[in-house]
Amino acid sequence: MPENQPANLNARTFLAMGTVVSLSAAFAPRPDAGDDGGDGARRLDAAVRVIEADFATLEDRFSLFREDSEASALARGVLRLANASAETRAVYTDAIEWRRRTHGAFTPERPDGVLDLSGIVKARAIAEAGRSLVALGLTDWCLNAGGDVLVAGTPSPSNATSGGDAARPWLAGVVDPEDRRTLLGAYPLAGAPGCVARRALATSGSAERGDHIWAVSGGAPEFMQVSVAAADIETADVLATAIVAGGREMLDLATAQWDVDVLAVTNDGGLLATPGFRAPHAA
Repeated sequence: MPENQPANLNARTFLAMGTVVSLSAAFAPRPDAGDDGGDGARRLDAAVRVIEADFATLEDRFSLFREDSEASALARGVLRLANASAETRAVYTDAIEWRRRTHGAFTPERPDGVLDLSGIVKARAIAEAGRSLVALGLTDWCLNAGGDVLVAGTPSPSNATSGGDAARPWLAGVVDPEDRRTLLGAYPLAGAPGCVARRALATSGSAERGDHIWAVSGGAPEFMQVSVAAADIETADVLATAIVAGGREMLDLATAQWDVDVLAVTNDGGLLATPGFRAPHAA
């Protein structure tokens, strides 16, 4: 295969959990088989049907916007947690463990006491979709659910299989919360030469969805936006939310106890970044 033969990159989008989910997948071309990209497109269409179902299954159970969901029944008090499904109790147990590990910065309860597992359910949906993609045989893909990103492989698999240049990482852009048309930077996920393998990036804050995270102190959060890159999407998503809620104390705890990179935007527009976010990354 010629080294300059580009990979076939296909993308699809669908709506789930109140946001847009996009899946991009790269397929190394097979000119010997007359592949014009149609096979990759068909495989991607099939994959989207599977992961759309993954998201829908969790949304049906955990959405507080659906009156018939198990989460809504718990919120109304017509269902006790002890009588909830095994899956709901497992997610709750996971959330409680995260509350312990973050010293209360991440919590599954809203200030009014209502159980709200949405802070962890979307990450679980992304992770489940990732497992489905692997099971379907897709090796090079980028899944983005409302700015929370999980990747595998590279957008240039042809290089990795042809002896050409090293496989490029996926670049996840971090949007400027004060100007949604611009980026603060791009972070390389998976396949980054010389970097710890981080496959996930999650962003939390008020820029996209308004003030939906409450500071542990009871006042206004210190950060308007926090992005966390980690090896898995649940760690990235939970810690991004916890740092917004817990401020600089939680930022220090996260960087000391977890192998992550963090980019935090203060309320006055300042930036706090770990070395991975400070390094230049070319698109």
